[in-house]
Amino acid sequence: MKRLATGADGRPLPKKGGRPLAGSRIGCSNEIPYQMSLTMMDENSPKVACVGAGYWGKNLVRNFDALGALAVICDADADRLAEFSEKYPQARPTLSFSDVLADPEVAAVALATPAERHYAQAKEALLAGKDVFVEKPLALELDQGRELVDLAEGQGRILMVGHILRYHPAVVKLKEIVDSGELGKVLYLYSNRLNLGKVRTEENILWSFAPHDLSVIAYLLGETPIRVSAFGGNYLRHDIADVTVTTMTFSGDVKAHVFVSWLHPDKQQTLVVVGSRKMAVFNDVLPDKKLTVHDKTIEWINRRPVPKQSEGVPVEIEDTEPLRAECAHFLECVADRRRPETDGREGLAVLSMLTAAQKSLGRGGAPVEVIAQEPPFFVHPTAVVDDGVRIGAGTKVWHFSHILRDSTLGERVNVGQNVVIGPNVTIGSGCKIQNNVSVYEGVTLEEEVFCGPSMVFTNVINPRAHVSRRHQFRPTRVGRRATIGANATILCGHDIGPHAFIGAGAVVTRDVPAFALMMGNPARQAGWMCGCGQRLGEDLICEACNGRYRVEGGGNLIEVRD
Repeated sequence: MKRLATGADGRPLPKKGGRPLAGSRIGCSNEIPYQMSLTMMDENSPKVACVGAGYWGKNLVRNFDALGALAVICDADADRLAEFSEKYPQARPTLSFSDVLADPEVAAVALATPAERHYAQAKEALLAGKDVFVEKPLALELDQGRELVDLAEGQGRILMVGHILRYHPAVVKLKEIVDSGELGKVLYLYSNRLNLGKVRTEENILWSFAPHDLSVIAYLLGETPIRVSAFGGNYLRHDIADVTVTTMTFSGDVKAHVFVSWLHPDKQQTLVVVGSRKMAVFNDVLPDKKLTVHDKTIEWINRRPVPKQSEGVPVEIEDTEPLRAECAHFLECVADRRRPETDGREGLAVLSMLTAAQKSLGRGGAPVEVIAQEPPFFVHPTAVVDDGVRIGAGTKVWHFSHILRDSTLGERVNVGQNVVIGPNVTIGSGCKIQNNVSVYEGVTLEEEVFCGPSMVFTNVINPRAHVSRRHQFRPTRVGRRATIGANATILCGHDIGPHAFIGAGAVVTRDVPAFALMMGNPARQAGWMCGCGQRLGEDLICEACNGRYRVEGGGNLIEVRD
């Protein structure tokens, strides 16, 4: 059985021989959060300062303005600022980055400055308490990237990297096609990103063009490469590569090639995925029909390979500007305090690939191992995690436990020994599931639920070994911060209210109100419990934390807040 999990935030565990892709939501669920809100934000939404309004920054200014989030435009060019002030009169112009960081109205900054400034400016912004969107690359040094990721997580700030292709509707659809198995086993990928465009002097073509393709290829495969090789040529300047070809080797001997150049007569932006059954082509230069699937493969006839030809079938995709989707997603993450699809760890994974490719380039194409980024959750080597599982940051899965397919574990979940979860089960953040517990399909645990050792959930009311009841599961919901004691049994089809307390050995056969203390077999209410876990007296005042409660007309307990 495979051990592949994507963090709830999408981060996969390594396939055998592979490397996890360190980033949030790399595996990606069927729901694509960044497609949800592309309309203007309301007046209470977070406000953004765009730092750098030049070649690419002007596009960020345009999109954050269209989303109603643009508060400040910062640029070192006074003439450019004057032009932007006329076009965006509601945004305050400033020449000073320090002025941006001191502005209490600004919740987040978007950095579109030269790559060599990304690290220093992102660090300053994070230390100033701002959330940060930084255009690729995250930094120019791997240690700098790690420092930014650690700083953002330690400060509780949002850090997002501008890997725009991850927000392209064609790439999102292509990921769905790859994951569905329509192409068969993925054998090979290659991309061309070519143009006779702006030539950079501060970074070579590898760092300028290739991050997009490295990010997307790793995203499609759900892992970072094991090693890379890079060859290039320096034609305009002896110290800056204008053309590079990078070979990436993944687990299972899957290969990918990335060809980038700014010395090409016409613009090409093409990604091809070759599968054992079909091939897919993403051509971003075309005005429409950007994504096609081809039933072209190799058939063996009379022991000879014969190409199977067919016309490509266009795939319908949403008509959404990728940068608008990317900016909207950043604003949603700032507002909801959740990890972006291309968070700092995903940016760090791409930075590790770029670093390895640059080393190979300097060594004449010699293969270089990619430094694996550890996923931000722990799974013991004896545990098994099926395909399609999503695991949140800080979660721990201990000895001999099994997480079945398509289950989701939130952040900071602790799964004890010999626990079975799933399939299709959702575990909220902060839950603690002690040893020898099975959380079957149909059961949902909200945030910070405690499940004591050897407690039992059922999901069928009348089981027979010789009769299948798979379509008769009765759902059970356990409300946030509820406690279920050791050896208790929860019969299916009932709701356990928030903060409820089920005593050890109790057998629950009906719905349980919030804050109720349940004891016995069958379980009956024996009083009320404070949210802190202390039993309440008749006055409904907690002696431990001084929490105060009252019973409403319907017999439900509610907390009285000052």
